[in-house]
Amino acid sequence: MKNKILLFGLGLYMSVACAQSNTEVFLMDLEVKDGNISFSSPLNISNNPGYDNQPSFYNDNLILFASTRNGQTDIAKYNVRDKVISWVSNTTDGGEYSPLKIPNTKEISAIRLDTDGTQLLYRYNLDSGNPRTVVKGLKVGYHVWHKPTVLVASVLVEDRMDLVVSNLKDNSNRTFQQKVGRSLHKIPNTNLVSYISKEQDSWEIKSLNPVSGATKKIGTMLPQVEDMCWLINGSILSAKGSKLYKYTPGKDSDWILVKDFKSNGIDNITRITTNAISSKIAIVAEVSLEQLINKQVNSFNAKDLSAFVSCFAPNVLVKRFPSDTMYVGRTEMRRRYQQFYDNVETPKVAVINRMVLGSVVVDEELDTTDGAKNHQIAIYETEENFILSMTFIFSNKGNSEQTKTIVQKQLDAYNAKDIDAFMATYSDDIKLYRYPDQLFSEGKQAMREGYQRFFETTPNLNAAIRNRMIIGNKIIDQEWVTANDQSFGAIAIYEVTEGKISKVTFIQ
Repeated sequence: MKNKILLFGLGLYMSVACAQSNTEVFLMDLEVKDGNISFSSPLNISNNPGYDNQPSFYNDNLILFASTRNGQTDIAKYNVRDKVISWVSNTTDGGEYSPLKIPNTKEISAIRLDTDGTQLLYRYNLDSGNPRTVVKGLKVGYHVWHKPTVLVASVLVEDRMDLVVSNLKDNSNRTFQQKVGRSLHKIPNTNLVSYISKEQDSWEIKSLNPVSGATKKIGTMLPQVEDMCWLINGSILSAKGSKLYKYTPGKDSDWILVKDFKSNGIDNITRITTNAISSKIAIVAEVSLEQLINKQVNSFNAKDLSAFVSCFAPNVLVKRFPSDTMYVGRTEMRRRYQQFYDNVETPKVAVINRMVLGSVVVDEELDTTDGAKNHQIAIYETEENFILSMTFIFSNKGNSEQTKTIVQKQLDAYNAKDIDAFMATYSDDIKLYRYPDQLFSEGKQAMREGYQRFFETTPNLNAAIRNRMIIGNKIIDQEWVTANDQSFGAIAIYEVTEGKISKVTFIQ
């Protein structure tokens, strides 16, 4: 997704790219003691390229979730004791989502979305997977069982979801509220169900008595967050980004931070669920971009070719900077790296510096394969939890000190808005690119005109270097730029020829 174009960096128009990664299901032990909540290390129980989401506990040993395999989404079940995944469904003309145990039965329910657009709630035998429809005529988005014969659901109606209670005995459906969210839960030790009301700008947690229809406000959700779950002690857990929060109705005045999973490589937590006694918790989150890159580095060093290749998209593009294609595709990658492994004993790449901007990672690496040392830069473009492209910058015989000196001079002149000193650091044929090779400015005169206007119309301008890599005649700077009371991140690759900056490539 592209955000609106903004003026930033070294006075250039660029856009910030945000890549959405695939989701994974993580399982942890949970302990509540003296009001404090602790967690074991997260275990990735789905560990699957693709969509893994909407977990629920069938019992303490079995977790259900929706998972992608062979291009379709089916119901998976994870055995906690044996750490094994098996499958409940295999629907070739559709896919299943949001699986839940139906109380007092050996069946589960799930939303089924068929390839023709039909969306209905089905029930499945846990062993055979044989499906039967639960309610007809309702486009159920999310659901929770109040009793084996009473269903509470968020139902898709036009451009919203409505809260509907269905009685399966008399086939009645009653709508109790419009504009609700997807998070529906039985409230522990009560006969009530909680839901998220979106009628107000600040979304509210409310309770519903499915029999009488009575509702009551419980609290306010974290801003723009709608996923939560209950603990058996009456507390609520919710998450924003990598952080997990707690709120106890009637006790806490606001949400309290209990855990940040950033250091575990987990971010953008959404679905949250616990088992009946709140001793285990499952969350859905994105694996951090850095963890993906670390996986390919570690699997390379371990000579685990399958794990290494799985980090890359099927049509991965491998290049020399800026755009010289070395090869394309996993098949050729596997062939080349197998040949490489056959001829070396100890492959060893160490990441000695790293920059991250949006969906791009830039690694400075030291390669000491079989004792031979090589300095290189690797630029990874990612999407959907895969590496789309890998671009190498190899060391050359450029004068690193001269390169560092001239780039620093242009930065100082930029911050001083000294157009003459700034332009003096550039060659007459200076070229400016958007990564990898989209030329948008050529020649010193065109560059001067653009920057002079920018300097004159930007009263508070400053660029600070957050990180720097130097390789031969190239410098890669990770910059934090303030302009017109806004601050932005940028990465710029400077190339120096005969003491002048001859080319700048901006990664966006």
